Amino acid sequence: MEKKTTQEQIRSNNGQDDDVIDLKELFFGLLASWKSILLAMLIGAILLGVYHTLFVRPSYRADAQIYITNTDSMISVADLQLSSALTEDYAKIIKSRTVLKRVIREMDLDMNFKQLEQLITVENPESTHIIHIYVTCDDLELSRNIANCLLNISVSQIYQIIGSSEPTVIDYAEADAVEELMPSFLRYLLMGALIGAALVGAVLVLRILMNTTLKTEEDIEKYLHMPVLSAVPFYEADDL
Repeated sequence: MEKKTTQEQIRSNNGQDDDVIDLKELFFGLLASWKSILLAMLIGAILLGVYHTLFVRPSYRADAQIYITNTDSMISVADLQLSSALTEDYAKIIKSRTVLKRVIREMDLDMNFKQLEQLITVENPESTHIIHIYVTCDDLELSRNIANCLLNISVSQIYQIIGSSEPTVIDYAEADAVEELMPSFLRYLLMGALIGAALVGAVLVLRILMNTTLKTEEDIEKYLHMPVLSAVPFYEADDL
């Protein structure tokens, strides 16, 4: 009975060992395949580099600005605080469905208001009454025209809703001021290298975890809990 109990304990211990992932073994297994990982990084970087060169196109961002404040000659602190508090409301009006649909109708755009909203960013720098309207798309002229149309309609709509004073236009969007945005080529190379290394690394880890063969004397002692009494050396045919 005692012998049987001991064997059951050994089986139990073996089962527990099988469930434990040896991180050291994984590390040295990956280290031994560093050439494969390096090759995968190189291939991944080349593929995404080619993709960037052939298929990635620049986008253009047009910028228009308006100033929000009271136009009366005497401006009190309360007026400044009120205009500052309403700046966020103005930004919401600019991206409202009513304004966006008017822009689509006037410019005869082939998109709905949700698609147009994705092209627009409205920002208010901290502690200012200036609202920046950014329009980003893949056409320089279109980005500028949308920004200016949106600016004019927004000014009118804000005045109709708020009614205190009409916002002042600081800058209209101009073609020579449109910013060209191009995704970084180096960033694509790094992404390709990381993706290649991750894919090959995952395959290597799976191969290591699924390989249950015993390769060394240490493996026998570790997984079978048995001492090695003798070992037969292996010789290649050229060594004889």
